[in-house]
Amino acid sequence: MVRATRDAMHHPVFARFYARLSESAEPKVGPVRDELLAGLSGRVIEIGAGNGLNFAHFPSTVSEVVALEPERSLRQLALESALRAEVPVDVVPGAAEALPVKSEAFDAAVFSLVLCSVRDVRRSLSEVRRVLRPGGELRFFEHGRGGGRAMRTAQRALDGTVWPLLFGGCHVSRDPVGAIRAAGFEVETVREFLVPEKGPRMPSSYCVAGRARRPELGDA
Repeated sequence: MVRATRDAMHHPVFARFYARLSESAEPKVGPVRDELLAGLSGRVIEIGAGNGLNFAHFPSTVSEVVALEPERSLRQLALESALRAEVPVDVVPGAAEALPVKSEAFDAAVFSLVLCSVRDVRRSLSEVRRVLRPGGELRFFEHGRGGGRAMRTAQRALDGTVWPLLFGGCHVSRDPVGAIRAAGFEVETVREFLVPEKGPRMPSSYCVAGRARRPELGDA
């Protein structure tokens, strides 16, 4: 069992807001989680598990999930979700930039609305690559920059002012797919979509989901 010694962050007000928002969005986002996790097997590490809404969507072929969540209040909710999961889930504290697990210990890794809020995207992805076995999969569901010139300008302005302060360190102008490629992963599939699909476009509406792979040793 993995253990870490302290919380990497503590945003109790945002944690309550996020938990309510994510649960209300689950009827629409749940199918994305099914798509994200379909076909996984073996040992899986989920970085930034939030309140644990992915746990119910892991297939029975997964033998173990190690779920890291740095925020204390969300981690407690994730622990409750883990008790209801049909696969073994160990919820632990830890930050994406310094994963408290051994190298090449996992068959797959999952990022779900996490790269927007990590302090160091490059280091976080380097850590994920470290803990994946050669040929291991990275599954990702993220939001980032999108829309036309006006929206992208607004996203950059928000990231430099109020958005991270209001939303627990979240950023809306990052390029998750570009960052995954730059970290040395082979991106295999990408699907772009909006959340919500209809209605006004929010700075956080531009989403991507897909699969990438750590190269085999001979391909690195």
